[in-house]
Amino acid sequence: MIRVKICGITDVFHAQAAIEAGADFIGVVFAPSPRQVTYEKAREIVAAVKTQKHDFSVVGVFANMSVATVNAAASFCGLDCVQLSGNETWQYCQQIEKPMIKAIHISHNWRGEELLLHLENYHRVLGSKSPIYLLDTFAEHQYGGTGKTFAWEIASHAAAKFPLVIAGGLHPGNVSQVIASLRPWGVDVSSGVETNGVKSVRKIRAFVRAVRSTQQYLLV
Repeated sequence: MIRVKICGITDVFHAQAAIEAGADFIGVVFAPSPRQVTYEKAREIVAAVKTQKHDFSVVGVFANMSVATVNAAASFCGLDCVQLSGNETWQYCQQIEKPMIKAIHISHNWRGEELLLHLENYHRVLGSKSPIYLLDTFAEHQYGGTGKTFAWEIASHAAAKFPLVIAGGLHPGNVSQVIASLRPWGVDVSSGVETNGVKSVRKIRAFVRAVRSTQQYLLV
C-alpha cells in the first residue's frame, strides 16, 4: 500500500479532513514556513487526531534545530514521527528518539547513482535507526513546500531498494504518474492541495482518491 502524507496542516479542521479522505499521515511544520505552527497548536491537532483515529500518524517537520529541541517538542506534542528537512548529519540522526523521516533535497544536477550511494551511506551508518527517506526538490533557502518537481527517474533504483516518500510539486493531476513510474513507499503533498495558500478539502480528497485508484490499477 502506498502511504499518503498531507503536510503543512495548521488546524484541526484540515487534519480531520485528511483522516476522512483516507490519508495515512499528516505533517505539522515547526521549521520556518508559511505553514509553521506553535508547539501548542501542534499538540491540539495531535489530541484531536488521536480522538478521531488513534492509529493515525502525525509527523513533526523540523529543519536544523537542536537535537534537544526536536526530542522535547516531539514528546510535548505527542508526535509519532520526526521529519528532518534540513542539513542534519548522520551523527545527529542517531540521537533522535522518535522514528524518523529524513528529507533529501534533489538538485537539477543529481544523478541516480549519486542518490543511491547517498542512501546506502545513511543506511550503513544508521543501521537499525535508518529512516524513511523523503525526496524533495532542492530550493535555495527553502526546506519544502516549493511546489516544484524533480526528475523522478533519478529515484528509480533507490525506490527499488529503500522506502522512499516522493514530494515536491505533487498534486491530484500528477501523483498517478509518479506512482506508476516509481511505486514508492509513499507520497507527500502540501501546496498541491491548497488554494491561495490554504488547504482545500476538495483537493485533499482528490489527491488521496488519485493515489488509491492508481494503486488499485497497478495491483490488477
